[in-house]
Amino acid sequence: MPLKKQNFGEEEIAIFDEAVIYKRGGYWHFRMWLTGEGKYARKSLRTRSQTTAIEKGKDFYLELYANQKAGKKYFSLTAKEGVARYVANREKDVEAGLIVKGRLGTIKTHLAHWLDFIGRDTKLKEMERSDCEDYYLHRIKVSTKKKLPANQVTVLNEQSTINAMMTWLFKNNEAHIDHFEFKRLPRLDRKDDSIRRSTFTPREIDEIGSAISIYWDKKRNTLDDKEWYSRKLACYYFLIASVTGLRTGEQRQLRWADLEWTSGSKGIDVPLVTISIRAETSKVRQSRKFIVRDNNYFRELRDLVTPLYKTRQISDLYVFSLDGENLITQRALLYHFGKIIELADIPDRLNRDVVPYSFRHYFITQKLVNGLSHRQVADMCGTSITQIEKTYYHINDDMMVDAALADHDTGNDGIIVRDWEND
Repeated sequence: MPLKKQNFGEEEIAIFDEAVIYKRGGYWHFRMWLTGEGKYARKSLRTRSQTTAIEKGKDFYLELYANQKAGKKYFSLTAKEGVARYVANREKDVEAGLIVKGRLGTIKTHLAHWLDFIGRDTKLKEMERSDCEDYYLHRIKVSTKKKLPANQVTVLNEQSTINAMMTWLFKNNEAHIDHFEFKRLPRLDRKDDSIRRSTFTPREIDEIGSAISIYWDKKRNTLDDKEWYSRKLACYYFLIASVTGLRTGEQRQLRWADLEWTSGSKGIDVPLVTISIRAETSKVRQSRKFIVRDNNYFRELRDLVTPLYKTRQISDLYVFSLDGENLITQRALLYHFGKIIELADIPDRLNRDVVPYSFRHYFITQKLVNGLSHRQVADMCGTSITQIEKTYYHINDDMMVDAALADHDTGNDGIIVRDWEND
């Protein structure tokens, strides 16, 4: 935009007819009106030399002009605006097939926690590397108030997402730092019994089943239709999770077209369902098929939701949705899960970190205990043999104990040293 001022003093010089440099306090400064932002961009050129000031002024003008054309603001974005731009960029990755939609949802959740900590109106260009030193403490305190303590792995994943965003913002000149320096957390002991604690025992699964039968009882709980459908959908999600071992993203994005019912074989009339996982919904970006017993969960859910679809064909509609289009939310799943676990009176549920994903741990654990090979389980669950061995190493210990006690009831315990003096 051409300068309105056309007559300049001895210490004012126009730059490309759109900006001006001027002398103040012995040093030259730059000023340019930014129409899109409604403000003046001002900068000290840090020189007393007029010739140098003119050259610096031209360089800064060209930089500003190029950035303005590219849609970049001179003044700092807020943290909220920075998150919005980064998320919009990652949405392109979903369209390109570089990340799955579920991963984008996780990124949004991570950055929402960061906004709660840093403040939505905090300026990106005013942030320092040390501004997130107390992020872990904040997450523990906030989560504890909600009775959902964030574990260390969760916080580490959030920190990784936050720094990935800051790197992108820095590369796009929206921030002056490319990462935060989070406090170093204690090293995780991968050989603890966290998986053993966060899964369920068969007895607890029975208790959860009993709790579900109570929780979704419409008459007993005096539920209106909306709440009843909501509870039924969530409960079927958990029931199906326990018999399929699906990851959260894979299960939530299942479509009815991904399911195919077959009869049992080998003379056993057991209803089976073939589940096809599409590559775009898989965490490892690979499609797979596997067969599980139906237990009538899929069929009952289909009978429940089909009337809600009215005349539409169900094949391309989502399984875990009351209208076939809007997926059940993570928030809803966590809410209903908490109510069911409380009703089932699962012991030490908070310290054990039991979550809906615990059904996957239970599924894998039971398959291993029942004699399936690591290869079979890995193929069904879309992971590697190495990951199964590394994550579920405790199953080997449990199986060795079972083998050691296998002959206990028959009295075949080997040599027993008896205390003859007390006989």
